[in-house]
Amino acid sequence: MKNTIIIALLIITGFAQAQTNFEKGMTKAFESWQKGDTDSAQNMFERIAKAEPTEWLPSYYIAQINSLKSWNEKDETILKAQLDKAQEHLDLAMAISEDNAELIIMQAQILTNWVVFDGMTYGMKYGAKISELYGKALTLEPENPRAMFCNADWNLNSAKYFGKDTAPYCEEIEVSLKLFDTFKPESALHPNWGKERAEIVAKECKA
Repeated sequence: MKNTIIIALLIITGFAQAQTNFEKGMTKAFESWQKGDTDSAQNMFERIAKAEPTEWLPSYYIAQINSLKSWNEKDETILKAQLDKAQEHLDLAMAISEDNAELIIMQAQILTNWVVFDGMTYGMKYGAKISELYGKALTLEPENPRAMFCNADWNLNSAKYFGKDTAPYCEEIEVSLKLFDTFKPESALHPNWGKERAEIVAKECKA
């Protein structure tokens, strides 16, 4: 299940001339994140979220930062604190933007963190829910590459775990790569991660 790790690589380009304080603040937070200073980025996102209560993106990225921190965390106390924070801010984002495929995908990611940490305990608890969430995201946005890839990756690793055929899911990974090539985020601030990880998984499928 360790292969379920999704690496989020945010590429913010063509956004040098930000026109609003919100855009400027978000761009600055992304720059700190890309430099590896996730604490500063998170603090900036938190300030932006308080200043812009109708914007879901700051809370989304706080959730993502804490989800990413948790993938390789071995200490359950630390893991719980991170994922509780991720869930808290994802809930705030969901209260602002309902039926949002990107938020639903992030919810599945947070639950997958728990499964990766302890599959015996959390696999039965969250497995069906994760599949349901990805299914809902795909229904809302069939052309969303993250929905396609994350769902396929989840099913691929589940198939490996239970000794089932992985070929159908490898094919879906290839489909996701085509979607990544044509996907256009709503803005430079909106989620645009996943392609690099999808390329890695696609190569593993062919190995």
